[in-house]
Amino acid sequence: MEASVILPILKKKLAFLSGGKDRRSGLILTIPLCLEQTSMDELSVTLDYLLSIPSEKCKARGFTVIVDGRKSQWNVVKTVVLMLQNVVPAEVSLVCVVKPDEFWDKKVTHFCFWKEKDRLGFEVILVSANKLTRYIEPCQLTEDFGGTLTYDHMDWLNKRLVFEKFTKESTSLLDELALINNGSDKGTQQERERSIDMNFLPSVDPETVLQTGHELLSELQQRRFNGSDGGVSWSPMDDELLAQPQVMKLLDSLREQYTRYQEVCRQRSKRTQLEEIQQKVMQVVNWLEGPGSEQLRTQWGIGDSIRASQALQQKHEEIESQHSEWFAVYVELNQQIAALLNAGDEEDLVELKALQQQLSDVCYRQASQLEFRQNLLQAALEFHSVAQDLSQQLDGLLGMLCVDVAPADGASIQQTLKLLEEKLKSVDLGLQGLREKGQSLLDQISNQASWAYGKDVTIENKENVDHIQGVMEDMQLRKQRCEDMVDVRRLKMLQMVQLFKCEEDAAQAVEWLSELLDALLKTHIRLGDDAQETKVLLEKHRKFVDVAQSTYDYGRQLLQATVVLCQSLRCTSRSSGDTLPRLNRVWKQFTVTSEERVHRLEAAVAFHSTAEKILQECPEQPEAFNEMDQFDEIEAVGKSLLDRLTVPVVYPDGSEQYFGSPSDMASAAEHIREKMKLVSLKKQQLRQPEATTPES
Repeated sequence: MEASVILPILKKKLAFLSGGKDRRSGLILTIPLCLEQTSMDELSVTLDYLLSIPSEKCKARGFTVIVDGRKSQWNVVKTVVLMLQNVVPAEVSLVCVVKPDEFWDKKVTHFCFWKEKDRLGFEVILVSANKLTRYIEPCQLTEDFGGTLTYDHMDWLNKRLVFEKFTKESTSLLDELALINNGSDKGTQQERERSIDMNFLPSVDPETVLQTGHELLSELQQRRFNGSDGGVSWSPMDDELLAQPQVMKLLDSLREQYTRYQEVCRQRSKRTQLEEIQQKVMQVVNWLEGPGSEQLRTQWGIGDSIRASQALQQKHEEIESQHSEWFAVYVELNQQIAALLNAGDEEDLVELKALQQQLSDVCYRQASQLEFRQNLLQAALEFHSVAQDLSQQLDGLLGMLCVDVAPADGASIQQTLKLLEEKLKSVDLGLQGLREKGQSLLDQISNQASWAYGKDVTIENKENVDHIQGVMEDMQLRKQRCEDMVDVRRLKMLQMVQLFKCEEDAAQAVEWLSELLDALLKTHIRLGDDAQETKVLLEKHRKFVDVAQSTYDYGRQLLQATVVLCQSLRCTSRSSGDTLPRLNRVWKQFTVTSEERVHRLEAAVAFHSTAEKILQECPEQPEAFNEMDQFDEIEAVGKSLLDRLTVPVVYPDGSEQYFGSPSDMASAAEHIREKMKLVSLKKQQLRQPEATTPES
């Protein structure tokens, strides 16, 4: 029976063991009756519980029962005494009924307990409270009976509850721990784990039970050596003395089993942690070698454009994001494994190192594959970027070549030609960069089979290789076509430059010829003072005409070349159409003017030659001038020359132009007139002798 079950009854203090002993060292059982009606059933329960506490050795020494009837009625006392016969007949050696001082004197004669000793099995005496010391030492009596023994029923009851609770919990805990610990000692690992799994958690906390036991033992030991509050020496109750070794024994057993249990838990925790790590490692390995590797196997393409490569990169980033979660688990597991390796048992080192190596190999291999794939996609993106830039350059060059050239002058043609050359050079550099990027990408693709996990990537690689080579070949063909067109355009533009140059030179020839004509009209005026000078002027004029002729021929050749270039370029010259008529018109004007100049110079030579011949004849030789017609001839030539000087040069188009200014012409005419006067004077001189001769 447990105190917690009958706690309300025990709190009523219907009976108690104060810890006091009689002179035979028997325990004193006190039954304090009160004015209220005492329940015999509750008293019987209380007595049964109290009598179950002492050891058999204590019970053998018998009990002295003090029935305190001072506050009760006689019939109640008698009922209690008779009840003791049925409850504890063998253990009771003496029953002391504490009576009131006067109330029961007349009743005693009616019932004598001593006469009933044989029938009851124990001796019953009626005694007043102050006479109890005759049978029991004062130090073994409580203060209620004039003794010095201190007894606190609620304190005893609380400690009894604690003791019974500790005993019950510790006993149950010992059974559970023994079952757990014994299960861990079974033969096979599987049986051991199954046993531990079934009874792994005790019903109560061992630490709490141990703490309760230590506190209880400390209290019991303290009460053994300390006195009461009043300083009077106090002897502990027998049940307390019995409880100490029982508590100590339970504590020792608990510590032993709990130590074993902690080791079992440590081993189980280590094994559980190892199994969890192994399970997580296999999860990481299985995912990386399964879905993770499958994701990479399906992503073999490189895209056929920048947008396609960027889409593949985005998809790869999603794959990397999924892998990052597992790599984070790998880092955590690696740290846990490292911690276990530093503090692990020898038997776990091999398994832990094997797990760590397996996990590291798979993770590093998968990380290398992800990095390889990322580099491949980046190389593909760079390749397509260069290809797109090159394609745009080729499109721009082709567009420039497809537009018909209509430059304003040779300088603009030279600028356009320079721009073409720069674009072609840029295309050459772009194609060279494309080849380098393509070759680098091909080299990376050739290494793709090294991490294909047995998957045949030949077909996929062939598609990628064919695409890369196709792009490079297409760009090469486009570049070759553009080069051919550039060659044609270059030739055409050079011809156009030559055409503009011919037109400019032809116009310059016309300008030069016009300047020669202008110089002929304005500066070639003098006719010479004598025949020799006139002949020199005539010779210079012929050379001057030769220069003009060369200029005219040069202009004609340039215009002929312009016609040929226009026919080659299939275009109409903008300037050659009016340059040729201008050239011919200026040349005809020059020719007419030159012929007029020749005529005048030749007339001047004839005039000066005849005049000089006449003027140089000696007067003593009159026979030389017999022919008077020479004078007439020179006069006619002089007049004709003078008349010619006053006549303008008439061009084929009807326009007129004079040589020099009127003053220049007047000066030349004056010189001729003076010479004609000299000739006339000579003529007169010659006639005078003829007139005087007949007279003489």
